[in-house]
Amino acid sequence: MEKLIEVEGLRKSFKDTEVLKGVDLEVGRGEIFALLGSNGAGKTTMVRILTTLLKPDGGTANVNGCDVASQPDRVRQSISLTGQFAAVDEILTGRENLIMIAKLRHLKNPRQVADRMLQRFGLTDAADRKAVTYSGGMRRRLDIALSLVGNPQIIFLDEPTTGLDPEARIEVWKTVKELAGGGTTIFLTTQYLEEAEQLADRIAILHEGRIIASGTLSELKKLFPSAKVEYVEKQPTLEEIFLAIVGKKEAM
Repeated sequence: MEKLIEVEGLRKSFKDTEVLKGVDLEVGRGEIFALLGSNGAGKTTMVRILTTLLKPDGGTANVNGCDVASQPDRVRQSISLTGQFAAVDEILTGRENLIMIAKLRHLKNPRQVADRMLQRFGLTDAADRKAVTYSGGMRRRLDIALSLVGNPQIIFLDEPTTGLDPEARIEVWKTVKELAGGGTTIFLTTQYLEEAEQLADRIAILHEGRIIASGTLSELKKLFPSAKVEYVEKQPTLEEIFLAIVGKKEAM
């Protein structure tokens, strides 16, 4: 597996609070990697470091072969970030938002770039409406479309469905699956365990600043106690696995 993200011993503190306490993880090309954790676990801090918005206090982090601390400009050339809240200009139309980003990235034929992205994300019919009139799901799709202008190899999605209704969440899930199917590497943080269960090729659990478990869903299920057989065998959900692993660590 070709590794596009490699993190080793990553540390970050804010004043007297150590948020990341020596994190190790790897993400391969073309996979959806989900980082799970409760509020305050350090997920957003991890994303901000990997996207060059924060400098780590210790350890190393490489994205697409470039060190995030010493080569931030090179890292930014191959990544895109979609944060917890849609960063679209609500005064502009969907098409105008995309044209603006294409021009900022110095792409040729920005109008053609915008039209392709509108079609790809099912926004053509709403292209000339102001973004303020979009539904939550449409706004999030536009936000992801903006992130993909210029075809970045890696996209970071920091809790992309926070605040969305179930229908809009499913729209975003479909978009993420399509991106991965096209070869884009996805680094996803989420509090929604069902979201990771639906999307992720591999999952890591970040708890109190450390990765306490990682692997495929099948591998994580093996960490859960054997199912009790009554009338039928009950398979654990990812939520049950998460709570069992976190609870075990807190009891130590």
